[in-house]
Amino acid sequence: MSTSTPKSKSNYVKPLITKLQGGMINKFGATPYYARKVRTNIDGVSIESLTKNFGSPLFVFSETHIRHTIRQAKEAFSTRYPNVTFAWSYKTNYLDAINAIFHQEGSIAEVVSEMEYDKARHLGVPGSDIIFNGPHKSIAALKKAAQEGAKIHIDHFDEIDDLEKVAEELDRKIPVAIRLSLDAGIHPQWSRFGFNLESGQAMDAARRITMGGHLQLIGLHCHIGTFVLEPDAYKTQIEKMIHFGYRLEETLDIHIDYFDIGGGLPSRSQLKDTYMPPDISVPAMDTYAEKISEGLNNALRPGDYPKLYIESGRALIDEAGYLITTNIASKRLPDGRKSYILDAGVNLLFTANWYKFNIETDRELAGLGEPSLLNGPLCMNIDIIDEGTMLPPMPRGTRVILSPVGAYNVTQWMQFIEYRPAVVLITEESKPLVIREGEDLSDLLHREHLPDHLKLNQPS
Repeated sequence: MSTSTPKSKSNYVKPLITKLQGGMINKFGATPYYARKVRTNIDGVSIESLTKNFGSPLFVFSETHIRHTIRQAKEAFSTRYPNVTFAWSYKTNYLDAINAIFHQEGSIAEVVSEMEYDKARHLGVPGSDIIFNGPHKSIAALKKAAQEGAKIHIDHFDEIDDLEKVAEELDRKIPVAIRLSLDAGIHPQWSRFGFNLESGQAMDAARRITMGGHLQLIGLHCHIGTFVLEPDAYKTQIEKMIHFGYRLEETLDIHIDYFDIGGGLPSRSQLKDTYMPPDISVPAMDTYAEKISEGLNNALRPGDYPKLYIESGRALIDEAGYLITTNIASKRLPDGRKSYILDAGVNLLFTANWYKFNIETDRELAGLGEPSLLNGPLCMNIDIIDEGTMLPPMPRGTRVILSPVGAYNVTQWMQFIEYRPAVVLITEESKPLVIREGEDLSDLLHREHLPDHLKLNQPS
């Protein structure tokens, strides 16, 4: 009697019929077949070795990409205008290692809170190389910034009062800038920050500063928005700022030393509900530089070359960041869609609210694609990383690499339900270095205090 090894049976999967509109594009793309995007490494370091050594999920940043991007941006502007300085936006990503790279590349710091100010000083950035924005600056923070020579940008009239008190206490005149809000032709118009130009509020603020006698207005700042896809808006912005600067000179004898056009430059990321890829929909950095330079040349008097500050963040860091995740399970939802559960969710990816990430896997996936969701591990129905991607059957354990995730995620991630993961920087020599350790229970308990009467009996 012959014996044979029984064949292993695969799990039964109920067939799914999905209606596709032939010849027309749909929200999942033009074809039911998965465009096989495979990523086996980041800057020469394999996905397998990264997850083996540092775990999953895992944030990974490319030092090579960061340095290349900032150098390209600086060249785009410096070849068109002779007096430009980049100020790295700390709120975009304030990991020390990331900040240090930008400072090594010649950027000063732009901060919007006392916490960020302290972080820059702790890293060794002198106060004179810090731009201090933001609507909330305590008296103590203003005093510290004034003593250390920071560029303080005033957001509201109450802050003028606060700074005058600091100036009296220090017995010195403090150089300052004011933040402007203005109509640059884009909507919705950002009007919350600073003094409105068109209503005359900005001129009122300048008069108030002059009359007080304790502050010296030397700069103008304006941030027109975020992910601004219209380069002409920056041209309009800088022209209005310069014209206002000359009005201040003519009416109040105020000389403006610098203009700060803020940030808002977009990364090459695809916004949700847009069909055009970023290579088409997002203008190149050279286009923004050209338009801003046109505005400078149009508005400045011959021989005037005031300092121009650019606070770009997202455009310089987003594409340098990746999040490696793992498919831990899958299920079929009542509406027939396939759901894959990843070990990272919206707790780590704040930008999932408006980005459609690039989705890559660490291996080839065979089979016909179907509309699929990528869900995170949280006990929340809103934990959706992607709600409309054509994917073939994806085995459990498949690594899913999401990008770009370099901007705002590691500053706005949440300590919620799951531990936050490690962050790794891959150096220019393709060496992975931990720049933030993964969390454990001690991180959660570090600042908690349990009163004695609430302590439970500990097991022996």
